[in-house]
Amino acid sequence: MEMIIGGVYQGKENYARKNFPDITWKKGSELTEEELYQAEGILGFHDYIKRFLKEGKDLSGLAQELLEKNPNVVLVSEEVGYGIVPADAFERRYRETVGRICTELAAGSSKVTRVVCGIGMVLKNA
Repeated sequence: MEMIIGGVYQGKENYARKNFPDITWKKGSELTEEELYQAEGILGFHDYIKRFLKEGKDLSGLAQELLEKNPNVVLVSEEVGYGIVPADAFERRYRETVGRICTELAAGSSKVTRVVCGIGMVLKNA
């Protein structure tokens, strides 16, 4: 698994498409659970998490299951934990869930790249 992370509007999608031109990309906001485990590349993985949290789904174990079932996927996700802590309880839970899942995925990934201003900085390359 490879992860590409970064803040909002930092060029993650362009970076991913440029570095992985042959991948078929799926959007996290539209992805089914079955597609998650078959996708080559996922844009907006954080949106997948948000959608399933809103539906009340239990996401515990998601990271481990994804690492096992789709170990070659390239995930693109926003870092959503920076900035002001939201007053809304759901938004706080969403941020925490994205952070915990992405932390676990990063630990199991072979490569993690952070994109800032369109420039990729490799954080992990195991």
